[in-house]
Amino acid sequence: MPPVFRFFSPCFVLKRRHVDDLGWQVPMTTLKNPVLMATVGAAQGLRGEVRVRAYTGDPIALGDYGNLRSLDGRVFEILEIREAKNVVVVRFRGINDRNAAEALNGVDLYVERDALPDGELDDDEFYYADLEGLDVYDSAGKHYGAVSAVFDFGAGDLLEIKGPGKRPVLIPFSETAVLEIDLESGRLLIDPVAAGLEEESKPRKKGPGSDGSDEE
Repeated sequence: MPPVFRFFSPCFVLKRRHVDDLGWQVPMTTLKNPVLMATVGAAQGLRGEVRVRAYTGDPIALGDYGNLRSLDGRVFEILEIREAKNVVVVRFRGINDRNAAEALNGVDLYVERDALPDGELDDDEFYYADLEGLDVYDSAGKHYGAVSAVFDFGAGDLLEIKGPGKRPVLIPFSETAVLEIDLESGRLLIDPVAAGLEEESKPRKKGPGSDGSDEE
């Protein structure tokens, strides 16, 4: 499964192509709605294999969504893939030695959003790409900005919210902080207190008098 957000989770038709000097097939069109699937790491051995951090639920399924692409237009076809500790080891077409493999270190790999199957998602799961750009409101209609990025630093999923002229803030992606997600209208409803954006208002203590004032 591709990268998704889950509440409480511990976590192309090419009309024309040309080949560049390294033998890459480079599409003449760019990705319209890219979804990050993996990041290439260090070279593995001498045959051109690389260590890849896959963001799919099943790392081996990285090759199930067609060719991967980088934002500079290169197309990556997976020829072999196997699991290793915390990563997968991949051999791409056209990468046949260690020098070529080392040149890929740090390259992010994407697919088009349309290549991802919506039918595999549960009701509490969402693709990262679908959350980015949603306008954030509370029940009173106050606008806090839009989701500008999504993160998982190991302690739970986080949404980054950026408002006009404001610094980005992070809120937890949990059922208490995020009350409703409406992808069709592009809106996300939050509880600003549970999200840590506002402090809970404390009721004023009333005095002995019925109007809240002290009796004499």
